Amino acid sequence: MERTKLLIVGGGPAGYTAALYAARAALSPILYEGMEPGGQLTTTTLVENYPGFKDGVDANELMGAMRSQAERVGATIRSGSVSSIDLSSRPFKAVIDGKDEIEADSVIIATGATARYLGIPSEQKFRGMGVSACATCDGFFYRKKDVAVVGGGDTACEEATYLAGLCRKVYMIVRRDELRASKAMQQRVMGTENIEILWNCNTQEILGDEEGVTGARLLRKDGEVFDIKIDGFFLAIGHHPNSDLFAKWVETDQNGYIVTRGKGSATNVEGVFAAGDVQDPTYRQAVNAAASGCRAALDAEKFLKSLK
Repeated sequence: MERTKLLIVGGGPAGYTAALYAARAALSPILYEGMEPGGQLTTTTLVENYPGFKDGVDANELMGAMRSQAERVGATIRSGSVSSIDLSSRPFKAVIDGKDEIEADSVIIATGATARYLGIPSEQKFRGMGVSACATCDGFFYRKKDVAVVGGGDTACEEATYLAGLCRKVYMIVRRDELRASKAMQQRVMGTENIEILWNCNTQEILGDEEGVTGARLLRKDGEVFDIKIDGFFLAIGHHPNSDLFAKWVETDQNGYIVTRGKGSATNVEGVFAAGDVQDPTYRQAVNAAASGCRAALDAEKFLKSLK
């Protein structure tokens, strides 16, 4: 059975950065990228808010560069998914793609979180062409344009008010007759002149052409079907942290995010660390995920030294 000092699960900004730092510390980390190499960031196109790129950078190029940099300094990065893992005792044991086994003295969980989507076909058709799950990431592209935000909670209200500062018009598509958001967020939305709330509405279809989104077809609770003209369609109905594989051992909060200790990356299981969106319900930004990957690698290095 293969053995490694450090197993990293997940290949987004957090995982690749953890691999970079761990490799430079001579830990010879092995990273498995999972089902989505590069993480959520690869579902967008141009990234304009990652430091160091004055003209922005293609998301796939950025992730490819992170991957190559980690490999250059000695990280082993493999395609494949951890299909099961046992964190009950060290060395930890993982099974890759249901067949290959590996033992690890420490583990960094960097499996990210998955945005919740409505599940309609046109949503996937226009993903990256006007459909987005991150206003902070993609709102810049819709300056002085009309957009829609789906959702009625705090996240939807935050996204809508953020977009209202950039866009000409923001529709909020809310399936109930009230917002679930806090009173403070509700007041902020109600006080923003260019936000219009479409109550009791569900999205039937996202409309568009070869250039991207052009509108949305909505169904009101009373049966009325109508279209709105928009250039961007933003989902704000939550994220699901990809923590299910580890939840038997690792402490999670009520929404499934892995709980880490203090300002560090340590979990309740000694030798297991978490980084990126799988433990971050608040920021969900690539630069923040990369920073937490750095912290996790440094914490793992310190832990492994303590075993000697």
